[in-house]
Amino acid sequence: MDRREFLKTGAAISAGTACICGLPVMSAFGQETEESGTKWGMVIDLKKCAREQGCTDCMDACRKENNVAYHNDPRWDIYWIRKVTIKNKQVPGLEKTVPLLCNHCDKPPCALVCPVQATYKRADGIVIVDHHRCIGCRYCMVACPYNARFFNYKENPDWPNREYPKRSHGVAESCTFCTHLVDGGELPACVQACPQKALQFGNLNDKDSDIINVIRKNPVKRLREGLGTEPKVYYIGL
Repeated sequence: MDRREFLKTGAAISAGTACICGLPVMSAFGQETEESGTKWGMVIDLKKCAREQGCTDCMDACRKENNVAYHNDPRWDIYWIRKVTIKNKQVPGLEKTVPLLCNHCDKPPCALVCPVQATYKRADGIVIVDHHRCIGCRYCMVACPYNARFFNYKENPDWPNREYPKRSHGVAESCTFCTHLVDGGELPACVQACPQKALQFGNLNDKDSDIINVIRKNPVKRLREGLGTEPKVYYIGL
């Protein structure tokens, strides 16, 4: 599938509502990621998540740690992690409210469509945007099957984490799995902040890691697996 064909699929998740439905397999990225080294991923246990009680600890921690822009205006607000309602078109009335973030796909469509290669996947599987290269075309936002990318229209009025750069405006952005923390041996801010321990983060290539043990012991699902993007965020109880 080339760039134009993929863009036609659009983004099925919008305005806080998503659809899980059968879609053609996308196989434009060639070989699978090597099953060696580190490949970071996340498991979200919806049975533990206190989302229905209005818990926003993961969202608040992400915003403060990464200086994510918040203007108290839905036109300009950015969310690296947010709550959305997932609807299953094949089963009317079946829906779930879930935390949604960048799925850090092994075959990221956002990287495929970027005309200047500002979006790329690191060797450890984390997908990030180079704000110095981004030209603000927003092709990546259209291509993302999870509607997990946002455009930073305005200067961020707050800068809560002075040890981390202020967000650039005029560029696209999304969750980075808190690379600055992970590279220093820490967990992403959302994982650290969850009071219910509903978020688990680890190396998917390590067969003895805690995250792999969780995946082995629980029935897990990934969003829109039919696209063939190989997302690295798994859900328990979806």
